[in-house]
Amino acid sequence: MEQAPQPRSLTGRLAAWAGTRGTTEQVAVAALIEEGDVLAREDVRDLLVADTGTAASCDWPRFEARYRNSLVLDASERAFLDFVVAVSFPRLVPLWQVEHLGERRLVVVLRALAALAGAGAVKVEVGSW
Repeated sequence: MEQAPQPRSLTGRLAAWAGTRGTTEQVAVAALIEEGDVLAREDVRDLLVADTGTAASCDWPRFEARYRNSLVLDASERAFLDFVVAVSFPRLVPLWQVEHLGERRLVVVLRALAALAGAGAVKVEVGSW
């Protein structure tokens, strides 16, 4: 029986690894890949990703313990990473941080929360209450 070829890109290797993990890690990795900018940062990858070149994984405990003090992040990046870490490695996150996400990252976080809830698609309309 032939094995499937290993993905070459980092995001492909992370997605393949996440596919073998539980829902929370699958959703967290999908959010990181979808958002793209944070995972593109070398300092974030160095702290979060264990990469052998053929396989990659996320070291959530190490990242969670160090990213707030080790990385220079703007408010939006910090809020996004706080939510991703809370999804992957359950922790409390102050909901007021959504004000820092910006629309693009908020959509990614909402999609991740919907996936955790088992919802296939959730339509969100922004308007007045």
